[in-house]
Amino acid sequence: MQTSSVPSCEHQSRHYQQLIDIFNQCFAKTEQTVLVKGDDEPYYRPAAEGETYHQVVFAHGFYASALHEVAHWCLAGKVRRHIFDYGYWYIPDGRDHAQQQQFEKVEVKPQALEQLFSLCAGVPFQVSVDNLSGIEVDREAFAARVSDQLFDFMRTSLPTRANVFAQALCRYYQRPWPPAEALAR
Repeated sequence: MQTSSVPSCEHQSRHYQQLIDIFNQCFAKTEQTVLVKGDDEPYYRPAAEGETYHQVVFAHGFYASALHEVAHWCLAGKVRRHIFDYGYWYIPDGRDHAQQQQFEKVEVKPQALEQLFSLCAGVPFQVSVDNLSGIEVDREAFAARVSDQLFDFMRTSLPTRANVFAQALCRYYQRPWPPAEALAR
């Protein structure tokens, strides 16, 4: 029996177009929303008058960016989904301590869903503190809060659209549903 010396890396075959197809199959008809590869910064754009689809736009064709932007969309309520970028607060890179604390407070839920989506797609997940030129950030503490939030979602109730998308990822990538017990720290 001959074995290959080339390491097997399951996530190498993942491509953003797969996410676009999965998302659009799940939500284009039911939510009139599509996932779109953008060229620069990610954002959400509600459909303008005469347009059919709202757009979740992710950055530069990055797979992780698509998962993150879908997570934000899954959490946004009906009213927010009619406002550009959901009307969310955002201060760019270079935040001070108070601003970073606020950023992490609003990012814990979307990043928990992004972690779930990563598990369902079989790709690595890393929290994003998104503050490279600002204050020193305790990435491990934030990662722990994100994991705790995911565990809480799994124990109680996932947002409906997040559940639909996560289940579709599991089916597409032929992966098992992650059990809540396995997520507990």
